[in-house]
Amino acid sequence: MNARLLLLCLVFASSPALAADAIRVSLDNRVPLGQGMPALKVDILEPILFFEVKLKRSDGKELEFKEGGRPGTTRVLTLEQPEGRFHYEGELKVRFKGSEPGTMPLSFDTEVLGPLKLTVSKEDLNLAERKLRFKLSRPAGKAKLTVVSDSGWNVYDGEVKFKGEPAETPLEVTWPKVSGRVMKISLQAYDTADFYQSVDFFPWQVEIPHEEVNFATGSAEIPAAERKKLDSTVKKLTELVERYEQTAPVHLYILGHTDTVGPKDANRELSLQRARSIATYFRKHGARLPISYEGFGEQAPHKVTPDETDEPANRRAEYIISVDDPVLTNAPFAPQWRKL
Repeated sequence: MNARLLLLCLVFASSPALAADAIRVSLDNRVPLGQGMPALKVDILEPILFFEVKLKRSDGKELEFKEGGRPGTTRVLTLEQPEGRFHYEGELKVRFKGSEPGTMPLSFDTEVLGPLKLTVSKEDLNLAERKLRFKLSRPAGKAKLTVVSDSGWNVYDGEVKFKGEPAETPLEVTWPKVSGRVMKISLQAYDTADFYQSVDFFPWQVEIPHEEVNFATGSAEIPAAERKKLDSTVKKLTELVERYEQTAPVHLYILGHTDTVGPKDANRELSLQRARSIATYFRKHGARLPISYEGFGEQAPHKVTPDETDEPANRRAEYIISVDDPVLTNAPFAPQWRKL
């Protein structure tokens, strides 16, 4: 989160010339929580006896200060306050030797800023319409959006200015149509004090075409005659990793499936073990990316059949490369991905 203190000079509409010439007042009015407090800064420019500041905060708290010093001295008056925004009213009175005091009316706002919260989820991203929705916990200042394609290049860098929309207002950023497949979307959302939070999305996944391994009935052991099929897939994996790993940390997901011959629970376990066997083979033969696997048994068939049907099209595996957990359109339950 970027922290920037704003230094604002106070304007005193009815200040006596003598007091205005003798001192200069400025304000640090926005401070991140845990990094100090707002403060009035009083620069003494001419000889004075002392000055007094009396303030009343918007929650009723009263503050008083009495300071002095030689010309060239700066006094920092720390305004201890809770997190949040407060308004102050009061006056500053300057005492001079041998003359009447001068006064300055004070009226200003301060804020102790807690952590900025960015509320956004995968459901807020609409790739088809090229929109991303989000909310901020403080008034909105701007948003920066970067879109990266599967070529590895930034195909869009844009900034949207907001108008200080109140906290929790639904906000939206969009991007134009880009070439290639969108692989990464980066959002930096700023409040009006230039604090920001960021988030990255990786709305990208690729299913690797392959030849299916033919396992023996009821077995998860990879037959020697089937290993060439997996060797071919390892080669494709290596090429994909080399292509995409500079853009994002890619991950391989292996999904195992069976036909409807046999008990459902047994088929679930068999598909899980076969997916693990394939994952293990990939790892031992050069796949150098994270691998996770899951078994769906007969519950997500490629071809719907009656029970106890020997259907080769359903005895299959899926290999998906992505960054986040892949989006599955026909999953019968939420996957419990096992890491190899």
